[in-house]
Amino acid sequence: MTRPSWDQYFMDIAVLVSSRSTCLRRQVGAVLVRDKHIIATGYNGAPRGVAHCLDLGCLREQLGIPSGERHEMCRGTHAEQNAIIQAALHGVSTAGATLYCTHQPCTLCVKMLINAGVERIVFQGDYPDELGLELLKEAGLEIVRRGSEEE
Repeated sequence: MTRPSWDQYFMDIAVLVSSRSTCLRRQVGAVLVRDKHIIATGYNGAPRGVAHCLDLGCLREQLGIPSGERHEMCRGTHAEQNAIIQAALHGVSTAGATLYCTHQPCTLCVKMLINAGVERIVFQGDYPDELGLELLKEAGLEIVRRGSEEE
């Protein structure tokens, strides 16, 4: 039996973290890693103390908002944002970290990841946001798109 690569190992953890998501549209998990140690995780869902979409229904569905548009019209916080917030809450630096995420980060999350000092993004699922990818490239972050056919 061969051991999975570190990228696959941490991506598997991101998938597991996504199972905590309370989003009705897309379950996303994120893991921030530095020096092969997990420093924070996040999944998409409503902020602490606020009702989740599982309980109230999806506002974006009710308003007919397509995926990738009008992010402010959502009760949820993105997985990547929650991972950065968790690191900050616990006083852990994200400088030099790698983000493993079940989906491509949106432009809003990309801007936060760049400013948080994350240096590498590994993701496997698509998201309809070309600007996010352009910003990652322009900022010089390493981008790894893992396909479902990989181990």
